[in-house]
Amino acid sequence: MTLRRLLLVIAGGMLGTAARLGIGLLIPNAGLLPVATLVANVAGALLIGVLAARLPFDRLRDRGGDIRVFLGTGILGGFTTYSAFAVGSVQLWTDAPLLAVLYVVMTLGIGLAAAVLGMRWGKTKRRA
Repeated sequence: MTLRRLLLVIAGGMLGTAARLGIGLLIPNAGLLPVATLVANVAGALLIGVLAARLPFDRLRDRGGDIRVFLGTGILGGFTTYSAFAVGSVQLWTDAPLLAVLYVVMTLGIGLAAAVLGMRWGKTKRRA
């Protein structure tokens, strides 16, 4: 890790975190369900899938490393939020255990599907 890449992660993280806050302000929770966190995590999984397909990590030839670190680790890492997902799940469990299980299954299932879809979209070759 270089100082340049560290600064790219910090800058990207600030942007991603601000975007996640914006999603939280735009999308209200549906009763007890933390919808904004679900939307941010699923959208982030989709975009990380696209990024992973477009800029795969290659230790021997680190092309696109600055872009990958800025967008993936920085922006999308700041945008997605495992901690809010975990805390929201536990809080939901205390009030509505079945809804909490549904929320966890939905987040993981839809998130994985979004990542797969993103990787497929990212691997699609452009036609000239």
